[in-house]
Amino acid sequence: MKIILAGPYPKGTKEKFQKLLAGCKFLEAQTQEEYDALSEGDVIVVRVLKTPEKTLENKPSLKAVIRWGAGYDSVDIQAAGKRGIPVATTPGANAYAVSELAVALMLSIGRNLMENAGKTREGIWDNKIFSSRMTTLNHKIVGIIGGGNIGRSVARQVQSFGARTVYYDISRLSLETEAAYSMEYADFDTLLAQSDVVTLHIPLLEGTRHIIGREELSKMKPGAILINTARGGLVDDNALAEAVLNGHLLGAGLDCVENENLSESPFKNLEHVILTPHMGGTCTDLADEMIPRIAAQIRMLMEKGTLQFVVNQAYITN
Repeated sequence: MKIILAGPYPKGTKEKFQKLLAGCKFLEAQTQEEYDALSEGDVIVVRVLKTPEKTLENKPSLKAVIRWGAGYDSVDIQAAGKRGIPVATTPGANAYAVSELAVALMLSIGRNLMENAGKTREGIWDNKIFSSRMTTLNHKIVGIIGGGNIGRSVARQVQSFGARTVYYDISRLSLETEAAYSMEYADFDTLLAQSDVVTLHIPLLEGTRHIIGREELSKMKPGAILINTARGGLVDDNALAEAVLNGHLLGAGLDCVENENLSESPFKNLEHVILTPHMGGTCTDLADEMIPRIAAQIRMLMEKGTLQFVVNQAYITN
């Protein structure tokens, strides 16, 4: 079986796959151009790069696409389904890494970490400059939009800082799961109004685009913090920039933005916003969690012809 590793991967990824999947041939494509040009491959394991219909068209032997991670908005799942190709994800494998970054951003915004560090580098040793803006997570309400693996991991972590957690999801968790993670369900507007921190952990779909827009931002608690480590497009960037600039929000921590051309970004020179380059799932040790799970999926496909965590079953035609 020929397996395409599409995207930039941590060092040693190919070798680790080879140990787990002896006999398979691995083809590497680190750029979108290399990926699009490959015409052979039975399975695609894709990270970062996009998989539109044109990328699928010239791979006649393709049997499956597996995403390195839980998101799948970068894959045309309908086009894949039309060709009888299942698209599977790897949910939960990067949950701790992404949630850890979300919490780090909460703490950094709350303590004005970037601004304080900047002043110190300028030679100004003064802990009172931003003292009126600094706050902790202790006794705060963290509102989690999305009750999946990452959202639940965030809940566990912020509770260790003394925070109370509420969540909203279109599919409410079972009462047992809510109790296990000490997560209280709230409707969307109530969560926005009550939360000192709002953090997003949902996929980007047509129905979730700009789920946080100007109206939703106005409903948020004055002085609240917004965190997005999920997908750019969930938040209206321009509306968020206005909410921070006019002081309605204390700040925002963003691992993803709608427009990645930073020369045009409303956040380019905006204080109290931390931007990171969608690095939540980029950790060298994460590969040790991800690779065995994906290898197990490929073995299942080879032995049984099936996959777990298929997200386009409704579109598959045989």
